[in-house]
Amino acid sequence: MPEGEGFTLREVPMPTPHPAGFGWIGNPQLVLQVPSVAAVDLRDYAPPLRHHAALPGGTNVNVVEVIVPGEARIRSWERGVEGETLCCGTGCAVAAVWLARDGGPRAWRLRTASGEDVTVTFLPDAGGGWHDLWLSGPVRRLGHVQPDSSLHP
Repeated sequence: MPEGEGFTLREVPMPTPHPAGFGWIGNPQLVLQVPSVAAVDLRDYAPPLRHHAALPGGTNVNVVEVIVPGEARIRSWERGVEGETLCCGTGCAVAAVWLARDGGPRAWRLRTASGEDVTVTFLPDAGGGWHDLWLSGPVRRLGHVQPDSSLHP
């Protein structure tokens, strides 16, 4: 996953209804720790956060529920899609770094909305950054897309 200058946790730029972290990993990710991801109605909960005025261009919104240290459930609302997705890899990555921020585990198994797990491992850097950040989990080809030839310059 991306790393280096600028790829880091940052201060959450607005008030949130639950404990939250914010990070940049090539795209913005807001992570909120909730008591139960199943109890969150993302259609109502996520859009005001996704479009908050403090975040020009918006953000992805991820809710996480810690099961035990190193294991959590996650659901993601992605900008551009404007809805919940089965798995957001960059959201999983920032969630794991944020969950580990105060000396927590450097490896997290995240149970996604797809029902499949994503494992995130990383080494923290000073100031909220990371290096050697890896995601692993099942991979399947869901289809093949051939772009219309008129789209090529």
